[in-house]
Amino acid sequence: MDKIIFHIDVNSAYLSWSALEKLHNGDSVDLRTIPSIIGGDMAKRHGVVLAKSIPAKSYGIVTGEPIVNAMRKCPGLTLEAPDHKLYDRRSRELMELLSGFCPDIEQVSVDECYMDYTPIRRQYPSPEAAAHLIKDRVEQELGFTVNVGISDRKVLAKMASDFRKPNLVHTLYSHEIQEKMWPLPVSSLFMCGHSSVESLRKLEILTIGDLARTDRSIVKAHLKSHGTLLWEYANGIDASEVVTTHADAKGIGNSTTLSQDAEDTQTAHRVLLSLAESVSGRLRASDQSAGMISTEIKYNTFKKVSHQTTLLTPTNHTDTIYRTACDLFDEIWDGTPVRLLGIRSSKLVSCTEPVQMSLFDLPQSSQSSVSRTEPSSKKKEQLDAALDSIRKRYGADSIVRGSLLQDRPTRQH
Repeated sequence: MDKIIFHIDVNSAYLSWSALEKLHNGDSVDLRTIPSIIGGDMAKRHGVVLAKSIPAKSYGIVTGEPIVNAMRKCPGLTLEAPDHKLYDRRSRELMELLSGFCPDIEQVSVDECYMDYTPIRRQYPSPEAAAHLIKDRVEQELGFTVNVGISDRKVLAKMASDFRKPNLVHTLYSHEIQEKMWPLPVSSLFMCGHSSVESLRKLEILTIGDLARTDRSIVKAHLKSHGTLLWEYANGIDASEVVTTHADAKGIGNSTTLSQDAEDTQTAHRVLLSLAESVSGRLRASDQSAGMISTEIKYNTFKKVSHQTTLLTPTNHTDTIYRTACDLFDEIWDGTPVRLLGIRSSKLVSCTEPVQMSLFDLPQSSQSSVSRTEPSSKKKEQLDAALDSIRKRYGADSIVRGSLLQDRPTRQH
């Protein structure tokens, strides 16, 4: 039995949620019906468009552009500051409502999630009927609209939800990709950023269909592992599952918004080291180890991507988490400047529970001479314990790795 996966995405979430709040507080103007945007203070770094109304879109305003540019395009534009506490509350309300339909939900951002429809398929006449019911319930009970994408693959469900908006249901099953997805510009493909689009353009690959029909080895030669991923997505290849995180199994993570965009691997890795220290320290403080690590990227275009991997052996070692996070970053980064980085650990187990030892956990004497340059697991534990002890006694900033002394990340949350 093929899986059926929904991708549920709030239409212009920040603007919709701010509009509803203003109406609730007595404002007579609905931000969704006039040229309006959600953005920060123009005097500050975050002076960019975070969300736009449909009337604002007609002026050529795009998400991610500077507010001053948007104001030039539409002098009468209404600007509203973001309210992240409001958005978090609205997001929780949405996930609570969706959980009433099906508990198998993977939330990937404040305004979007995947749902594994397969377990509840017998409760509804069809996936389309269930999706229409879900979107209508969201609008009736919460007051805002969502798009629902339906497919047998996660990436295709995501693509489907990005089709024509708002308040619509679209399907994009594997057998529909040639008709519905291949004619689209390659920039429409999930995880195909500006840098990748330019590289593909030089190869005369302009549509998703062009990419799908190109020899995979050619794409990989120019875009490395990320090129392989894009080629697979263009062909509807995606074996990833909906990863449900229940309340009692939530992981430990940390993210940081950078004071300046990271534009090179060295800078990003330095930030990841700081985050790895924070996450691993919290794991050790709770006597837990992580069986899965994920790295999150938010580009300066506000597009979010993430990648995760299961570890051979659960760990709370800083070095292991750091190296894993860097590997994940290197696999998914497309060269676009990075605004935010995050590391999250999941599949947590108690440190007192026995775990299956992997080949790489064997004593150094039993491994090849190549691996002897790596610190042993015992030495890693001793180093982590020493650093934890110093920080506990003298404060979190009492000892800092030399590689972190330059450009230390700010605004962790």
